[in-house]
Amino acid sequence: MLVKFNSSTSGQIMMLSPVARQLLEILQKDCTARGVITPEQLPEAIARLRRAVADGRASPAEAVAAQTTTPARSDDSNDDQKVDGPPIGLAPRAFPLIELLEWTRKEDGFVLWEAAKDF
Repeated sequence: MLVKFNSSTSGQIMMLSPVARQLLEILQKDCTARGVITPEQLPEAIARLRRAVADGRASPAEAVAAQTTTPARSDDSNDDQKVDGPPIGLAPRAFPLIELLEWTRKEDGFVLWEAAKDF
């Protein structure tokens, strides 16, 4: 499921719900179908995300996934199921939202998120 983050001043980004959940949990926000990050909350939200990225913090599910190894296959018939590289960390997932929040803060706006249902 897609989650859309709409800035009142700076545009929109979309991400899949597991990534949105991870970022909203860092912000201590409920993963409801709709929510808001108010102008007053933006500085703290940016700081929380930046600290999490600096700490290399991952969700418990992401940490388990990183520790789990997939057995190697000698059969190349399922190339689309192979892992192409290391798992994507928190930083590349968080930076688009951090940028959106920073641009919105500069313009004294707010950010809304919207999904089809609670996630």
